[in-house]
Amino acid sequence: MTQKASPASDGRSLGSPPLPWTTRLYIALLSVVTDGARRSNGTINRRLLSFFDARSSASAKPRRGVRTADVPVDPSRDLWFRLFVPSSASSGRIPVVVYFHGGGFAYLSAASRAYDAFCRRVCRKINALIVSVNYRLAPEHRYPAPYEDGVDVLRFLDDGGLASADATAAGLADLSRSFLAGDSAGGNIVHHVARRWAADAAGGWKNLRLAGMVLIQPFFGGEERTESEKRLVGAPLVSGERTDWLWRAFLPEGADRDHEAANVFGPRADGELEAALPEAMVVVGGFDPLQDWQRRYYEVLKSRGKSVRLLEYPDAIHSFYVFPELKQSAAFIDELKAFVK
Repeated sequence: MTQKASPASDGRSLGSPPLPWTTRLYIALLSVVTDGARRSNGTINRRLLSFFDARSSASAKPRRGVRTADVPVDPSRDLWFRLFVPSSASSGRIPVVVYFHGGGFAYLSAASRAYDAFCRRVCRKINALIVSVNYRLAPEHRYPAPYEDGVDVLRFLDDGGLASADATAAGLADLSRSFLAGDSAGGNIVHHVARRWAADAAGGWKNLRLAGMVLIQPFFGGEERTESEKRLVGAPLVSGERTDWLWRAFLPEGADRDHEAANVFGPRADGELEAALPEAMVVVGGFDPLQDWQRRYYEVLKSRGKSVRLLEYPDAIHSFYVFPELKQSAAFIDELKAFVK
């Protein structure tokens, strides 16, 4: 199923995305800081990043209808998640959405203010528990570290770990209606974690069942330069230079971009898709240079008989969903609610 939302039907040129000046300024500043933090030796200046990556603390007292708590999973590798619990959920069971933030595998955190605010909005709007995973970052932790972290968070939930951390939330959690969701690099993580869950779905999981996965502008790639990557040079946030650097920082030493972590259905992809791989929704933006990779992902899932929906926002830039001032952001959360419900 393919659905287009918010099309540019007024004859406006698609040469530049329609953005408020405040959003353009924020994106410009973010780009300057992240570009400046990338070193030529393949490391990241995290001290510089810390000046721009504002963090939000967890709050046991509800804010905007949602309370939060940081739950440790494995302190030895700083693996934890931020739990979002809607105040409206006082009884009954509600779905669980395990969320993986974006940032090219190298930036940001579950505590980053933008993701705290976004997950809070999603939690309140769709009335679900949100488990926002703070996975390990590259280049300090390369492939497959975030995939392993994601699976271990699912194991923690499946083994009843939430009950000891937050008994009230555990009483609300319907683990049989669990979803994976993530944006950009987080969307890539969703695919790989879902496959690992599905490979063991027949007998390896006691309580947790994946009912669906949502890949929001997932970060996929390959050695090829696609038409959209060439056409959208200069688009906000995403460029070939940036993505190439991020892949070098994340993939195993010596690997190229056709590694199966990046080019998931490319020449080195392994095996058939697992039968238990859940229903998917893939979100694409018209000003995202990565859109051709994302559409290919949708087409392969569909061609292999998987239930998958393509949701397109022709006016949307990469990461549009974290900007509440953009109308596509609210529209997407409505679609997410419908998919989860």
